[in-house]
Amino acid sequence: MSHEEDADLPKHLRRKKLGAKPLIHETAVVRHSTFGKFCKVGARTTIIESEVGDYSYAVNDAEIVYTTIGKFVSIGPLVGLNPANHPYERASQSHFTYKSWQYFEDVDDEAELFDDRRSARVTIGHDAWVGRAAIVLPGRTVGIGSIVAAGAVVTKDVAPYTIVGGNPAREIRPRFAPDIATRLLELKWWEWSHRDLKRALGDFRSLSVEAFLGKYEAEAEANRIIDPLL
Repeated sequence: MSHEEDADLPKHLRRKKLGAKPLIHETAVVRHSTFGKFCKVGARTTIIESEVGDYSYAVNDAEIVYTTIGKFVSIGPLVGLNPANHPYERASQSHFTYKSWQYFEDVDDEAELFDDRRSARVTIGHDAWVGRAAIVLPGRTVGIGSIVAAGAVVTKDVAPYTIVGGNPAREIRPRFAPDIATRLLELKWWEWSHRDLKRALGDFRSLSVEAFLGKYEAEAEANRIIDPLL
């Protein structure tokens, strides 16, 4: 769709440029969270006490709570990151026992329970993709460059550059061979400047991962020779 065609759409459907300020849909709920540059939050998404890195986005109806999200992360619709657990070991697991202010006069919420949940943060690594309706349980880490398949329930940490799926999520296969994954982790392209990303855009699009690594590893080595402090 061209920018001219965009102009014929209702305002809420038009594409918008991203920049230093996050693009947050008017129906999204964001509380006590921070965002990097070029971030986007879709309709009816909730983000609470979380950190979202540069170039990351969450599309519609995601729920993200007490989560640290790296750069270039793609979060699909209906994703749940760090969903709440109920205190099922008690005589009652109902809200009234810990969200008590809603039910009783002069009774506060149970601060300790919420503090425990805050301490079990979810971490999503750079360039990870969390597919539609996937869930990542409290305290779990999804590694750099990994893929969580649609509908998966992540109950254990996911290694970098690994594809997982199912309930509970299990490894389907590595995204790349181990040596390629290691080289990508060492290259750390996600730390490049916006200018360098644009310069390399054609290579991101057209080169194989092996050719991409070969070109930019050589460039990084040449820079180190020129300036040994790099």
